[in-house]
Amino acid sequence: MSLKIGEVAQRGGVSLQAIRYYERERLLPKPPRLASGYRLFPDTAVRRVHFIKRAQELSFSLAEIRELLTLQENADADAQDMRDRAIAKIVDIEQKIRRLRAMKNALKALAESCPGSGPLSECPILNALDAKGGLA
Repeated sequence: MSLKIGEVAQRGGVSLQAIRYYERERLLPKPPRLASGYRLFPDTAVRRVHFIKRAQELSFSLAEIRELLTLQENADADAQDMRDRAIAKIVDIEQKIRRLRAMKNALKALAESCPGSGPLSECPILNALDAKGGLA
């Protein structure tokens, strides 16, 4: 079964622009054009779009998703290859969580230092953001 780009987008739950973007990023193979100018995608394109979306939800970058798709198509790959990538992504997410907590604590300390009244020029939050040394 072949699908037009709009059908792939609708069934995949993404926009037409997303489909085109996935093609440009080599996540979705470009289908051949018919004489009419239409491009017909194989029905497997919808499954691939779902794969891409789920991987993005798990914080995989487009480059990493491209690697996952290549891995999926590699007959010599095994589950350990995928497990290694998942563990690396977990480590990456844990680092992001630590950075986000540090940002939250810094912002919380700035908010607590602000009296919430007085001239804006004396606002400790703006002064900290404007400081040459940064927030740390």
